Amino acid sequence: MEKSSAKKSAKPALSIMQMTLIGVMTAVTCILAPLVIPLPISPVPISFTNLAVYISLYVLGMKAGTISYLVYLLIGLVGVPVFSGFTGGPAKLAGPTGGYLVGFLFMALIAGYFIDRFSRNHILQVLGMILGTAVCYLFGTVWLCIQMKLSFPAGLMAGVVPYLPGDAAKIVLAALVGPVLKRAVSRLKDR
Repeated sequence: MEKSSAKKSAKPALSIMQMTLIGVMTAVTCILAPLVIPLPISPVPISFTNLAVYISLYVLGMKAGTISYLVYLLIGLVGVPVFSGFTGGPAKLAGPTGGYLVGFLFMALIAGYFIDRFSRNHILQVLGMILGTAVCYLFGTVWLCIQMKLSFPAGLMAGVVPYLPGDAAKIVLAALVGPVLKRAVSRLKDR
């Protein structure tokens, strides 16, 4: 006896809508991330990459938001100038700020988990973004210290301390804007 060829097909891992939104949020990251404010005291500029990642996590959730960041990272690694200061290529990953580029991946996973898991608790979402940022700082600072031959305290002074107020502001902005964008995208999906 032949099995029916009208088997129920497996659900795709990502829907067309999710793939489209991943593309849109990757584009947003590619637009925001190159914009920097250089600091004379550090080789690490103020970047909007983390803000783009936080917003992506609200709009897409942890899984798709992390995929969006990975796509952005791959675009930059092949040489498209989407990294801070309109740079790209593997040399950027090997340079002083490469640890932050890797750290953003872990930041996305950690912050995304908190944003998804505690969708109604904004305090825990903010704490998740802070924890994710701390892990990103750790990756970035360790790599900065290796590349620049700095002590860990000197690395913190060059790669973390000057950025704390701005990163705190970006976390607050994401916590305010992110849920609004998430609701707007949910309404769009329901159409």
